[in-house]
Amino acid sequence: MNPITVFLTIACLVVGAALVATGHLAPGVVFVVVAIVIAAALKMANTWQKFVILRAGKLRGVKGPGLFLIIPVIDNVVAVIDERIQTTAFSAEEALTKDTVPVNVDAIIFWFVHDAQKAALNITNYREAIDRVAQTSLREMIGSSMLSALLSERTAADALLRSEIGRKTADWGISVKSVEIRDVAIPVALQDAMSRQAQAEREKQARVILGSAEAAIAGKFVEAAMTYAGQPAALQLRAMNIIYETTKERGTTILMPTSMVDSMNPVVAVALAGQNKNAPANATGSPPLSNRSTQQRSASKVDETSRALQST
Repeated sequence: MNPITVFLTIACLVVGAALVATGHLAPGVVFVVVAIVIAAALKMANTWQKFVILRAGKLRGVKGPGLFLIIPVIDNVVAVIDERIQTTAFSAEEALTKDTVPVNVDAIIFWFVHDAQKAALNITNYREAIDRVAQTSLREMIGSSMLSALLSERTAADALLRSEIGRKTADWGISVKSVEIRDVAIPVALQDAMSRQAQAEREKQARVILGSAEAAIAGKFVEAAMTYAGQPAALQLRAMNIIYETTKERGTTILMPTSMVDSMNPVVAVALAGQNKNAPANATGSPPLSNRSTQQRSASKVDETSRALQST
């Protein structure tokens, strides 16, 4: 009984007992009978509750929330329906996916009763029915889904379960608010295989990126070679910059080929260019004396430069 019914019942019993004790038997009996009627007839439903009432076996109506009266003995409250949002956890163990992979899936469903009359009269135990329907729907969804989709498309799987369960429970006066898959467990051996597959895909992607980088670098080298071929001075400046970068640290000894130092000597480069363009070779194939003296002076300067670089 609710607190109001209890209070009124106790009050009537106290008054009736007092009247009987004072010698007023008839009024006292009346108050006792009223107390019994109040206890049997006065009901109260909370704001989230609905009372389904049958009168002589037929539907009388759905009462609540608040206080209401029923006829004792004739009226019968057959169900008290809670219309708040309920949660039910369910699972599917060793269910096979479409690609025949056994998985264990745990999920939870949020539902509520929107029609108390249907929930009380159309099904025996709607709470147990919700659990059974959720499990069967989950197994059907797993059987029609690939493992990859089940792992990566959780939102779509939740929406599919919600619509399927809601369609089955609509005739029971129950609405499904949402379904959420909490966990998808797969065998350990399959986890290792998927991990190796993911690692192989990562390595493949890394190699593709590295190959693209190498191709881009080769293209830049080709462009640089074409630039250096048309501008020999640019190549000399680049070589001088490389030597500067390698020799700017003190206390280091660096060995360089003489040809590399010769390539940085502008006098030798100009002399060689002039020799190839303007001065024909003599009968024995040796260069003219003037060019020969110029080369000797250039070679002496190169030797001095190389000795200075080695001393640093």
